[in-house]
Amino acid sequence: MIRIGVIGSIGSGKSFISKLFNCPVFNADAEVKYIYRNNKKCYQKLKKKIPNIIKSFPISKKELIKAINEDGKNLKKISSIVHPLVRERMQTFLKKNKKRKIIVLDIPLLIENNLHDKDDILIFIQSDKKKILNRLKKRSTYNKKILKNLEENQLNLLKKRKLAKYIVDNNFSQNIMKKKINILKNKILYERSST
Repeated sequence: MIRIGVIGSIGSGKSFISKLFNCPVFNADAEVKYIYRNNKKCYQKLKKKIPNIIKSFPISKKELIKAINEDGKNLKKISSIVHPLVRERMQTFLKKNKKRKIIVLDIPLLIENNLHDKDDILIFIQSDKKKILNRLKKRSTYNKKILKNLEENQLNLLKKRKLAKYIVDNNFSQNIMKKKINILKNKILYERSST
């Protein structure tokens, strides 16, 4: 199985690019949403750590945003509870797809949380700052303060870029990006089959 790790800054288009590979994708953000909606144990642990803010199940994004806005340390508290659950779900995903040729890991903190293997093919997604800002502003959860906290939690982008085997410039139309990713996918398959 070839594991592709898609990395880059918040709003660079990692999820969009991941889907273009047309392979099973482990999307950490979607998994976190699922956990907040369905995992009562997660709710109970969060309620214990941040009792004055986390009050309802399913866990509401508003409460989480309020917790992070009130105290930056709350992001660490939330992460310490949620990240192990995401890791478990990733292991299940990997087992389920072990016979697939390629799988894609769309995990914002892939490097930071040591979720990658040395054989993973890392692809860094870069995008113009203007395009990134436009994408972020379209999100219902857009909040400058939260973004700053999340960005501080991500490894320096230059370091990430150096770790990547490929760099994808995500500043083109959907059709062009589709073609670019298809070429890249074939290149990866060819390189792996010839080693």
